[in-house]
Amino acid sequence: MKKIVTLLSLLFLTLLGIITVFPFIYMILGGLMTYREATSIPPTVIPDSFQWVNYFTVFEKAPFIQYFINTLFVSLVTTVATVLTSLFAAFALATLEFRYKKVVMVGLISLLMIPYESIIFTNYNTIARLGLLNSYTALILPFLTSIFYIYYLTNYLKSISRSFYQAAKIDGASDMEYIKKILIPMSKPALVTVGILTFISSWNSFLWPLLVTNDKKFRLLNNGLSAFTSESGSDVHLQLAAATLTVLPIVLIYFIFRKEIIRGVAKNGIKG
Repeated sequence: MKKIVTLLSLLFLTLLGIITVFPFIYMILGGLMTYREATSIPPTVIPDSFQWVNYFTVFEKAPFIQYFINTLFVSLVTTVATVLTSLFAAFALATLEFRYKKVVMVGLISLLMIPYESIIFTNYNTIARLGLLNSYTALILPFLTSIFYIYYLTNYLKSISRSFYQAAKIDGASDMEYIKKILIPMSKPALVTVGILTFISSWNSFLWPLLVTNDKKFRLLNNGLSAFTSESGSDVHLQLAAATLTVLPIVLIYFIFRKEIIRGVAKNGIKG
C-alpha cells in the first residue's frame, strides 16, 4: 500500500511539473518559430528550423537593450539598498535594547497587513508632487527598504547567540565592526536570500513603473514587453521571443542560487 501511495504521489508531482514547465518550454520554442508555425492549428510544438533571427528582429523593433539596462540598474540599486536597510534595522531589533522596542515590532507587523494596492496611489501622489515622475528616482525611492525582509531578518538574527555581540563589545568592537566581521558572515544565507528575492521582485515589477514612467527612456522590461505586444500586432512569434528575453535571466538566476534560497529560508527561526 505504501509503495502505491508513493507511486501515485510521484505521478501527481510529475504531472504538476509538466503542467508548470510546459508553458515556459513552449514560449522558448515559440520564439524560434516562423509566424505560420506559431499561429498554426493544431499548434506546432517543435519548429522545423530554429529562427534565431526573431531575436534580432525584436531588438530592431523595440529598444530592449535600453529596457535591460534600466531594469538591471533599478534592480541592483533596489537590491543593495533593501539588503543594507533591512540588515541594519533587523540588527537593532534583534540585538540592541531600547525603549518601545516591542511597540516598533508591533507597528512593523501591522504594516505588513496593509495591501500594497491600498498605498500605491498615495506613493504616486507623493512622487508626483516632488516632481520625480519619469525618473530613476521614482522607480527606486519607494523600494529602498522592505518591512517584510526586516521582519524576516530580525527572526533570523535572533537565532544567532547574543554572546557573540557581548564578546565583541568586550573586545572593544563597535556595532559596525560587529556587523561587518561577525553578523554578515554568520547571516550570509539569509542575506543572499533577501538579495535574490528582492532582485527578482524588482526585475518583475510592472504596475509601479507603469504609473510613474511614460518615457521609453525609463521603461523597464515588463512594461517594454507590454508595449511591444501592442505595437507588434499579430507577430506572435516575435512576442514569444521578447517574452523569453524577459523571463530567461530570472530563471537562470533562480537555478544558480536556488540552494542559497532554500538554505536561507530553511534555517530561519532555528535557534543556534
